[in-house]
Parts: sequence; C-alpha cells; structure tokens
Amino acid sequence: MSHPDLPNLDRELFVAPTADAVFAATPSTHRPRILLLYGSLRERSFSRLVVEESARLLDAMGAETRIFNPRGLPLADAEDASDPKVQELRDLVSWSEGMVWCSPERHGAMTGIMKTQIDWIPLSLGAIRPSQGKTLAVMQVCGGSQSFNAVNQLRVLGRWMRMVTIPNQSSVAKAFMEFDDNDRMKPSAYYDRIVDVMEELMKFTLLVRDRSDYLTDRYSERKENAADLSKRVNQRSI
Repeated sequence: MSHPDLPNLDRELFVAPTADAVFAATPSTHRPRILLLYGSLRERSFSRLVVEESARLLDAMGAETRIFNPRGLPLADAEDASDPKVQELRDLVSWSEGMVWCSPERHGAMTGIMKTQIDWIPLSLGAIRPSQGKTLAVMQVCGGSQSFNAVNQLRVLGRWMRMVTIPNQSSVAKAFMEFDDNDRMKPSAYYDRIVDVMEELMKFTLLVRDRSDYLTDRYSERKENAADLSKRVNQRSI
C-alpha cells in the first residue's frame, strides 16, 4: 500500500533505519582481517615498504593481516580467472573484512600494477559481492613533492567497489628519503599520519564488519529481488 505523500514508494519493501537495527548484531570476537595491496614490483618498492609498516601497526592494534604480492598477476582478462594468482587474490579479498590500498603515483595516476589488482576483484561472484561493505584505507607514495592524485583515484574505485572508504588517508612525499638502510620508516609526520590512518581503519572495521549486510541492504535491490521472485513463482509451467 502506498503512503499518501509517497505514491511511488512500495510500503511493503520500505524499511526505516533504526539504531536498534544498526546495532543488533552481536560483536565478533576474532581479530579484524585486513588485506593490504601495494602497487609496485620494484625490488625496493616504497609502496610495499609502507604497506609492511602498516601491517606492523595493524598487528599491534590486534588485527590479522595478509599482504598480497602482485608479482605474476596477469593483466585483467589476459588469462582466465582460474589463474592461481587471480584465485589467490580473490580468496584473500573474500577472507578480508577491510583493506589497505597503497600505490605509487606514476604520470599523475596510480600504477598499472595497482589498477590490475583492483580490476581482478569482481563486483560479484554469484550472489556474493566480495568487496561490498568492507572498509578501505587509501595511501600513496610520491617520488617528488606531495600529491593526492593516486589516493583520489583509489577513492573513486573504492566507492565503485561499494566499500566503506575511511575519511583519513596518507600521501608520503619523497618516499625514498623516509626509509632507513633497514627498510624501516623513519620517525616523521608522514609516519604519524600512517599511524592515524591505520587506527581509523581499525575503528571503522570494528564498527562496520558485523553490520555490513544491514548497512548495504538497499530498497531498490529489495524491490528488484521481489519482482524477480514474483516473476519466477508466477511463471507458467512448460
């Protein structure tokens, strides 16, 4: 039955959000699962070094982390999705509850290695959307002065992948100057910002992970699913 002020609304499928519904889920007790991706194959990859520092911080905050090595990952659609590296990446995405994406900026954009990884993450696998409702932190490393081109692009992709991209982000200028001879990040405002980003990612992941299904439940999709169900149930027998 339609509401008199909202004639286009299907009242049977309209559900007003409530605080009780948002916080109804029992909190999980396992460690938050975070997947970290980096965007360079260089032997001394600064995006990888930033990701490794981030993983150490997340581990200290109580997360379980895994870092995907993109070496050997084929270009999107160059191989079948059954390729072992593609399957490894997709399994890790399904395992994760949150992600960190860190890319170098190359020619004013993220690298092809970074984009290839994201391109191999499907919007859906059957009835499952692997990235929907999961948290995301975006970061970049710069060879010169600080820029935000890569993180801005990563935000667009995170939204497209239906992820909850946290407000904070990190851009490390002249990254080659920020690591010592042991490939550990030196104390700096850049390091402190990475601590901030990982802290915020953990908070958002703890807040979102048990209620991501509710947060991503959409009126339009409920309406579409109801129509499909009605069509299937009412079809004539052949």
